[in-house]
Amino acid sequence: MKTTPPPRREFVRALLAGTALAPWSALSLAGSAPAGDDARLVLVILRGGLDGLAAVPVLADPQFAAARGPLSQYASPPPPLDATFALHPALVEMHSLYRKQELLVAHAIGLPYRERSHFDAQQLLESGGLKPYELSTGWLGRALAASGRKGIAVQTAVPLVLRGPGEIDTWAPSILPDPSADLVARVERLYADDPALAQALARAKGLREIGDAMPGHDESAMATPGGARAQAVLLARRAGEFLLRPGGPQAAVLELGGWDTHANQAAPNGPLANNLRLLDASIAALRDTLATQASRWRRTVVVVVTEFGREVAINGTQGTDHGTGGAAFVLGGAVQGGRVWADWPGLAPKDRFEGRDLRTTTDVRALLKGVLHDHLAIPRRTLDEVVFPGSSAVKPLELLRG
Repeated sequence: MKTTPPPRREFVRALLAGTALAPWSALSLAGSAPAGDDARLVLVILRGGLDGLAAVPVLADPQFAAARGPLSQYASPPPPLDATFALHPALVEMHSLYRKQELLVAHAIGLPYRERSHFDAQQLLESGGLKPYELSTGWLGRALAASGRKGIAVQTAVPLVLRGPGEIDTWAPSILPDPSADLVARVERLYADDPALAQALARAKGLREIGDAMPGHDESAMATPGGARAQAVLLARRAGEFLLRPGGPQAAVLELGGWDTHANQAAPNGPLANNLRLLDASIAALRDTLATQASRWRRTVVVVVTEFGREVAINGTQGTDHGTGGAAFVLGGAVQGGRVWADWPGLAPKDRFEGRDLRTTTDVRALLKGVLHDHLAIPRRTLDEVVFPGSSAVKPLELLRG
């Protein structure tokens, strides 16, 4: 079977994105942010389905202990958020942000999707559509293009959520040797007669040079035991550093995987607790980096979301299975924090979705629309028709400082 080779420009873009020039994977986003705009947005996607009831226990619900069984027990008391909700004890830095009124927790929140497939739910979380795979671009990519802002994916490839009419930068560390100066010179000569390719290569080189110049530029730690933690913290720090640069991106996307906790969930050093510590450390690194410029942190919003929650009850392998409603976090200097946003449905079997899951009472798109409208000043009509098509009935939440 014959296949048509991709056009030369598309081939080179693929090359820049993932092979010979791997550390220099960068393409620019057309357009520019509004004059004087200093708003910054970070999206953190937790892939696998965070158990929102574990991360944000509802200790005052009379059914909590009975419904959760061993999952209601923690190695140390969960620090309270208010009279009803608490945080997992691993989320030390995030609790500190809550006390400073820079963290808002949303509970019983989720997609309008109910089928429990990771693939379909993640596609909807990133595309902003109503049906899996009806949209091939991402809600954040469309939002940035509509507002003339730049974005960066701090990973090797552009995730669906950032895909859209514009072009997005990517950056990822590498422990591989850099391309030789001779190879780079040859590629520069090859691209000299093509302005688009020459510009893409120049931006890729620029991002590499920026990464090399950033403090603590030593990625060898990622190849050692504990490298996963080192990499997550490094990527969070790098995201903050890119967002601090004059003329740099206004939005960044980070990902953390491993939240599909079907087994051993309650162990103090099990997968869930370790992932929550990793999330907490990453958030702290991002905050500490952005807070080096106090004015920038005051204009920053970080949104942490996952594709769905977990079932309320423990399963036979001491974990939880795929559910629906869960928890999300909105934090940063621009956030009116120190509060929990929840229309709490209750945990009694009759109150659960299909008798199994925490019922979703808040559409996650309402949270996202509130951030995009109030923080990035994207008009309601654009949100309803372009960013989240067919969502006019979903009203934005008011989450930020006035």
